[in-house]
Amino acid sequence: MSVKTALIQLRSGRDMARNIADASALIEEAARRGAEFVLTPEMTNILETDRDRLRGLVRPESEDRSVAAFAELSRARRIWLLAGSFALKGARDKLVNRSLLFGPDGRVAARYDKVHLFDVDLPDGQRLRESAAYDAGHPVPVLSLPFATLGLTICYDVRFPQIYRALAQAGAEVLTVPSAFTRITGEAHWHVLLKARAIETGSFILAPAQGGLHECGRETFGMSLAVSPSGQTMAEGGQEPAVVMAEIDRSQAQEARRRIPVLARDNRATLNAEGEVAT
Repeated sequence: MSVKTALIQLRSGRDMARNIADASALIEEAARRGAEFVLTPEMTNILETDRDRLRGLVRPESEDRSVAAFAELSRARRIWLLAGSFALKGARDKLVNRSLLFGPDGRVAARYDKVHLFDVDLPDGQRLRESAAYDAGHPVPVLSLPFATLGLTICYDVRFPQIYRALAQAGAEVLTVPSAFTRITGEAHWHVLLKARAIETGSFILAPAQGGLHECGRETFGMSLAVSPSGQTMAEGGQEPAVVMAEIDRSQAQEARRRIPVLARDNRATLNAEGEVAT
């Protein structure tokens, strides 16, 4: 069974209402083009580097207008809709970077709070500390949808292959990587990381992205990418907001894993105390 999929590329700014209106317009376009599964990038509802301003704007999931808007959109269009992530108020003083999967009935079918927070020092001198504002989440079980089994991740998670292997071992055939990669890290690593995760797990990788220069001064890489289980580019965006269409068929993942059964033959080799490989 194949399904038409749409990656929504955005350039979210500081105005939540405008961001959701922009995303909704592209989601509507994707639905008109036949997409049944639509994905938006990380930080769909706001991309803001001023932490105090951000904390003043975000709301808990139950009160957030972005969540309500996506719930209604998925219900009205009868689509599976992944909000790649929203910035939301968490249980404690910090925020959460949360993926929400809405079903065609408008209800939240799955939640995933980003596990690996983006704490890095970039070559241009930028020091980014996502952990200063956000709490890390926990891995979630895979989710069986009518057209495939899905595993959720977000952006920086892509540098930690163990989470992708665990999701694939648990049955995920499609792995989502909604992102807001910086221009510098994107130019260096975007394509190779996403293709590596696809090849080593025999999975589809769907990575909708933020792209361009944002109001807050952050510059993101764009290039939303759909990768096949064999590591081939199926569809790719550019730098501008757009709808990037792809078609996925779970049998391709099953065939890739049959031909190169790395998941079935994973002996989980480790090093012993002497530094020798032990299985």
